[in-house]
Amino acid sequence: MIKSNLYILLVLISFLSFSQNENCTSIYLIRHAEKVRDGSKNSNPHLNAKGILRADKWKDILRNIKFDKILSTNLFRTLETALPISKTNNLEILKYKPSNKFYKKFLEQNNGKTILIVGHSNTIPTFTNNILNKKNIVADK
Repeated sequence: MIKSNLYILLVLISFLSFSQNENCTSIYLIRHAEKVRDGSKNSNPHLNAKGILRADKWKDILRNIKFDKILSTNLFRTLETALPISKTNNLEILKYKPSNKFYKKFLEQNNGKTILIVGHSNTIPTFTNNILNKKNIVADK
């Protein structure tokens, strides 16, 4: 059972595509860091102080990874989680909208690349299952 206080999910998936050359596609998926929870109905909160520290920690953890792309949903908490890593890698954060259409094209468009995906507790498992071509499995609460 996944504890509700688990804030970060890191999944490393490596795919081998066999053609004339072997290309390894590495995908790092993380959930956004801690967001502001002030009781308001704000659907797009920023990271709180702990979240800012965690985003910076992700930069340290992933410092030896040379990313080709960094993708994030278009919300403050995911963009702010990706920001320290994008600065370290001197990469623009590309925004994506989670959808079946996006998932279907993702692997073929990113063959042989190393990519960071920053998402949410409901998008990262779906993203993972779609690129693995598995049924969407929802974790017990």
